Amino acid sequence: MTLHRAALTGALLSCSLLAQTDGLKLTPGFDLGAIDRKAQPCDDFYQFACGTWVANNPIPGDQSSWGRFSELDERNRTILKGILEKAGLAKSPDANTKKIGDYYGSCMDEKTINAKGLASLKPDLDRIAAMKSPSDMTAVIARLHLLAVNVLFNFSSGQDFKDSNAVIGQADQGGLGLPERDYYFRTDTKAADTRKEYAAHLGRVLVLMGVPVADAEKRAAAVMELETAMAKASMDVTSRRDPSKIYHVMKVSDLQSLSDSFNWTRYFTLVASPKMDNLNVVSPDFFKGQETLLKKTSLDVWKDYLSLHLVSAQSTVLPAAFDQENFNFFSKYLRGTKEQQARWKRCVQAADADLGEAVGIAYVQQTFGQEGKDRMLAMVKNLEAALGKDIQQLSWMTPATKQKAMEKLHAITNKIGYPDKWRDYSKLRIVRGDALGNSLRANEFEITRQITKIGKPIDRGEWFMTPPTVNAYYDPQMNNINFPAGILQPPFFDKSADDATNYGAIGAVIGHELTHGFDDQGRQFDPKGNLQDWWTDVDGKSFEERAQCFVKQYEAFELPGGVHMNGKLTLGENTADNGGLRVALMALMDVVAAKALPVKDGFTAEQRFFLGWGQVWCQNQTPEVQRLQAQTNPHSIARFRVNGVVSNMPEFQSAFGCKAGLPMVRGGDSCKVW
Repeated sequence: MTLHRAALTGALLSCSLLAQTDGLKLTPGFDLGAIDRKAQPCDDFYQFACGTWVANNPIPGDQSSWGRFSELDERNRTILKGILEKAGLAKSPDANTKKIGDYYGSCMDEKTINAKGLASLKPDLDRIAAMKSPSDMTAVIARLHLLAVNVLFNFSSGQDFKDSNAVIGQADQGGLGLPERDYYFRTDTKAADTRKEYAAHLGRVLVLMGVPVADAEKRAAAVMELETAMAKASMDVTSRRDPSKIYHVMKVSDLQSLSDSFNWTRYFTLVASPKMDNLNVVSPDFFKGQETLLKKTSLDVWKDYLSLHLVSAQSTVLPAAFDQENFNFFSKYLRGTKEQQARWKRCVQAADADLGEAVGIAYVQQTFGQEGKDRMLAMVKNLEAALGKDIQQLSWMTPATKQKAMEKLHAITNKIGYPDKWRDYSKLRIVRGDALGNSLRANEFEITRQITKIGKPIDRGEWFMTPPTVNAYYDPQMNNINFPAGILQPPFFDKSADDATNYGAIGAVIGHELTHGFDDQGRQFDPKGNLQDWWTDVDGKSFEERAQCFVKQYEAFELPGGVHMNGKLTLGENTADNGGLRVALMALMDVVAAKALPVKDGFTAEQRFFLGWGQVWCQNQTPEVQRLQAQTNPHSIARFRVNGVVSNMPEFQSAFGCKAGLPMVRGGDSCKVW
């Protein structure tokens, strides 16, 4: 599989390279109005930095969370809406402009979508219904996988962990409808209720597909039983963080032995996979379990399972009843969202997902500025220098490992804004008035593009986020950091703010991504992105001991209802948060050494730095989405991200005059790796 690319959040961040030309309001990088003056920074820094913002910014009805990232997301969506609407009205559009305009216009045409019903899905639904024996499933599953439907398992391409220049085929677990395998087994009341609601949801979709109400409940329960068996064979999300546990290269014949009832040779032919001598079978135990399921599960249950997943995957471009039912369970019940997003917002998201680089060309032309990019590059260099200094000063690391760490740091490359080479969509057919067909063809285009990479050299220029994305990420196999244009603006990087605020916000983001190269996952990859242990045994043990401090510390954070953070799942992000802010402060101090920063708005440079960090994470979340994040997401809850880091930093305590014994002072219990 492709290793989890360490983003700043589930959907998240970076700095300002955008020109302010659209008249839309930008939140400042340092917001005095966000501060809760009644709170004490040494008691609860998050409340101090964000309390007034949290009180004044309730979650909109069409969202499950609302924060500084959300504000920027909303602004970007508005920009993209204008681009897509203009493209649809263009008199003599170029090929890409016509595609994005037709795609968006078709998605917005609810009247035609409702009139067509499931017509574009009928050939595939008929293919499922026509299965006569389990052997017929091979062709059906191959077809559904080409349409990006998550059934039974996943197959794609990925960078070889042991040869970072090569792309290999990868077979992985998959096929579940709930967010994560443990949802099928947790024993608390909420988990049991979720399983009950999910089964009821499946039954309602079956009814919409024409199944009699009297039969739907029983058939949905059988599908739920099948998915539960799949979940039992699946690895949990925490175990999958260990690269050594998800890398098992074997011959196709060995995979056939694991799951003999499935015709793998035929499957690979049907998905047009290049010839493979070997592939990575991410979770062999899953495919052993798959063999049992293929033998014991009735064909009728498989038909319902495959049909349900096909329909659910396309809910946005299906008639309103399907769309609403999908929202009712996955957004309203699971995430606490009160109402559907406006149609235009969902169509903007769909266009970005399916034609992201075609949309991105117009987005970059309208918004991206060279001045911001130059300043961003300068900050990256400053942060790299600070991290290098930090590595050299570590008391617990031996010179041999320090040398290897410096080699890796110096090998990190960075990509800012957008790709040097844009994706070619000329083979993707988009038809005005065929929203469902467009979605299916876009999925097949992308899945085919991914599969045809197998056996070819890696493309190190490829991006895995689209230019408008409000996020940033580190890729351990590429050993690079990536900042899409969408994140490069206030509040993360504010040209009107001083260095103290910017280093606390975007500087900490840069430091966060750089530190991912040396977290519990990143440290296992060498400068070229190969899975290789470059640590001495002594240093490896020292790292693990220090990392365990973070595991215990963050597991102690508790949400209402008794849900705790998963210290192992969030270890990489917590390590990057703590190391990133520390390195950003080091870089700021180097800047301050050259030009002393004055007190501003009643705060010293150091205080503004920490406020810059804290205010990045101002956020409101529904209880449902907090619970979901705590159980499935490698990022800690915003309040814990902020307070967890500053309570480990003597520099914070000095900046705000925090005395021993106060909540933001851990003293001897503080944690530090980098």
